[in-house]
Amino acid sequence: MVLMLQRVGEMDEGNQTGVSEFQLLGISDSPEQQQVLFWMFLSMYLVTVVGNVLIILAIGSDSHLHSPMYFFLANLSFTDLFFVTNTIPKMLVNLQSQSKAISYAGCLTQLYFLVSLVTLDNLILATMAYDRYVAICRPLHYVTAMSPGLCILLLILCWALSALYGLTLTLLMTRVTFCASRKIHYIFCEMYVLLRLACSNTQIIHIVLITTGIFIFLTPFGFMIMSYIRIVRAILRIPSASSKYKAFSTCASHLAVVSLFYGTLCMVYLQPLKTYSMKDSVATVMYAVVTPMMNPFIYSLRNKDMHGALGRLLSGKAFQRLT
Repeated sequence: MVLMLQRVGEMDEGNQTGVSEFQLLGISDSPEQQQVLFWMFLSMYLVTVVGNVLIILAIGSDSHLHSPMYFFLANLSFTDLFFVTNTIPKMLVNLQSQSKAISYAGCLTQLYFLVSLVTLDNLILATMAYDRYVAICRPLHYVTAMSPGLCILLLILCWALSALYGLTLTLLMTRVTFCASRKIHYIFCEMYVLLRLACSNTQIIHIVLITTGIFIFLTPFGFMIMSYIRIVRAILRIPSASSKYKAFSTCASHLAVVSLFYGTLCMVYLQPLKTYSMKDSVATVMYAVVTPMMNPFIYSLRNKDMHGALGRLLSGKAFQRLT
């Protein structure tokens, strides 16, 4: 897949300029391929929206799911829903439109929400790992350790850190000046994509990206690893095989989502900036489109409580209870 951002505007002295708009010239130049891609991404978007909305409605309408684990899951679904809405609709418009323009402000807005929502996904997954750690390793203290007040406080902290991180990186990008247009392999306005178009010195931004990235992403990931090491040890000490299976099944969905999220994210970002190629666009689609689409299926596939809640929701019984 190929995405080319072309600067539109006048250049001043030194070949550096402010930019008024970019041209997102599409994923493919072939009209036939664009039609196929349009229907493919539209289908994936609709599946993602329906799946995550059903998860949110099922959790909100079923009192059996009013627990910290499902509270965080509902927020994860909301984040994924917002994430795909930030990128896919514009991509669909570009596949059908002759004008591929996106304004400079629109590009930075997309960048802000992209950074913020990826960060929020990461922090919510870490919070969910803590919830599973307390539930399995400290079950007698679970009610007090994961009180409603603490859950809300943790979520507010996740949202605040994500918004601040997205704002910081976006403000840094406003200080970048851009050169002539270049072809790049990407499907939306993203930090590394824009840095490849920069004429100005981006060393400070790269330093900030590395240092903040270590704190924002590697710290929660390390916390999740440590949590699951203790969880596995606790499960292995359980004498009953059925109890072991039940304890592990409550963590399996979260582990699958964490593996998918970090696996696709590493495929895109753990490599030199100048080596981006066609395969990176595939990895981008995986973390930007496929992962939000798969999360509802992963969490509801083997979860009997979620099965029951979705069944009652689709049959209308959940709404009958509310009324």
